Amino acid sequence: MVITMRQLSFFIIVVIVGAVMGVSTVMATQLLTSVAFTPNAPLIAGGSQDVVASYTIIPSGSTTFSRSHSLQMQTGLADAQWNIQVILNGRNAAQQSASGSAAFVNGVLMSYPTDNDVSMTVTIDGTVPPDTDSQLMVLQIEEIDNTGNIVPGSTITITQPVAGEPVSPTTAPVLTPDQAAPSPVPTKTPGFTLAAGIAALGVCLATVARRNG
Repeated sequence: MVITMRQLSFFIIVVIVGAVMGVSTVMATQLLTSVAFTPNAPLIAGGSQDVVASYTIIPSGSTTFSRSHSLQMQTGLADAQWNIQVILNGRNAAQQSASGSAAFVNGVLMSYPTDNDVSMTVTIDGTVPPDTDSQLMVLQIEEIDNTGNIVPGSTITITQPVAGEPVSPTTAPVLTPDQAAPSPVPTKTPGFTLAAGIAALGVCLATVARRNG
């Protein structure tokens, strides 16, 4: 069978179009829609911190998210506890929890026909490392393809400034000698002093009267 140049060109075009369509079916876009911090930024080194971030999944293929892909999430908070809620058309669809510096979400939990609205809320409870002195990566998400590689352009990173170490509310302030309160000065009681003088004068007069008598 002889393949003409026209047939070869047509075959190449079909392969290219199929490859492009194949890429589009496995890609999605995660859009950060809101993030909240408790307590508010700046973060306090050594203090506890809660973070709630919401994302919208924008499909760019035949499904909202590829079933063979996953989301990798990381945080710089210590002792982190994760709660991840997938929301489908405004209702809770899937939930999972994790602990540690990383968490993963299987693409199956976010894969639906494109006529559905899929979003996700990520809650992290953790502690700001005490040795952090400038910025902390609070949350980062990346889409991982079926070969274990990061999908280009899928990384979303949230960082926040960090202040100094917290002051314990139970610690009493230490006063320096200049700040110490002066010792109270004892006060005299005038009435008591006058009575003692009168009594002493009476004793003297009685003694003189006995001698003259």
